Amino acid sequence: MLLKEFYKGVMVPMVSPVTDDYTVDAVAVNNIIGTFLKNDIIPFVLGTTGEASSLSTQQKEMLVKTAVKSVGGKLPLMAGIGSNSLFTSIEEGRRYADLGADALVATVPNYYPSDETQMLHWFENLANQVSLPLFIYNIPATTHHSIPLTVAEKLSYHPNIAGIKDSERDDDRLNESLRLWKDRTDFMFLVGWAARSAYGVANGANGIVPSVGNLIPHLFQKLYLAAAKGNAVEAQELQQLTDSIAALCQAGKNISQSIPAMKVLMAMQNICGTQVCPPLLRMKPEEEQAYRTEMEQAISNRIVHD
Repeated sequence: MLLKEFYKGVMVPMVSPVTDDYTVDAVAVNNIIGTFLKNDIIPFVLGTTGEASSLSTQQKEMLVKTAVKSVGGKLPLMAGIGSNSLFTSIEEGRRYADLGADALVATVPNYYPSDETQMLHWFENLANQVSLPLFIYNIPATTHHSIPLTVAEKLSYHPNIAGIKDSERDDDRLNESLRLWKDRTDFMFLVGWAARSAYGVANGANGIVPSVGNLIPHLFQKLYLAAAKGNAVEAQELQQLTDSIAALCQAGKNISQSIPAMKVLMAMQNICGTQVCPPLLRMKPEEEQAYRTEMEQAISNRIVHD
């Protein structure tokens, strides 16, 4: 099967549900992936929304193992290996392959400054030493590095580099990415900027990777299908709707605050609990109660569950 057929559509960076003692919540993992399977969503574990940088080696392995079991081979499973250590990233990639993951997603290191040559060597080394297809993950908001498109274009011809998930919020970059890769069958372009999902798909992106898909996977699947079929009016209406729901947990919050807010919204649907891993903190009880009350008024049952 061509990569374009295997990794297309909606891929959601899954939250990592943990219990109050920070054990991976297997029941919640099953709940989340159950909603993904119902809506033909490809799970992406150990991404930014999945608090990957805060999880231990044991927590990560348990999450991948549990997710693989929940997916049951019905869809591919993507797993993040972002690390400041090349050796750790390679070890994780090999381990996740053994556990049953289908593809890997890697960020550029974020501790030392990196130039284009260092970035190029980093991804080439990773791709050479892991067995699974590797996706480049560009997210300057957390890595504080923007992977130049010239670097990504060179890497796009590596036989084990399958694509790029780009979360940089830059319209010129988005348009140039679409120009470079929309017609490639051997390199996938995935839009990680949720507010440009409909635009990206309508103009040739292979897929979208919206974090709020944890909460409303069905709406993003509808958005993707509408945009892919050229139904511009429906796609734009769904874009506006998903943007408005995303604002409920993101507007006025940084990412360390929006992830706990997302888990509260998911807890309101009995999907998972509200615990997050340090340094993130869940809302204080009184803050959470006020937020729940506000959200109950803001989100209709039709929007979330339709």
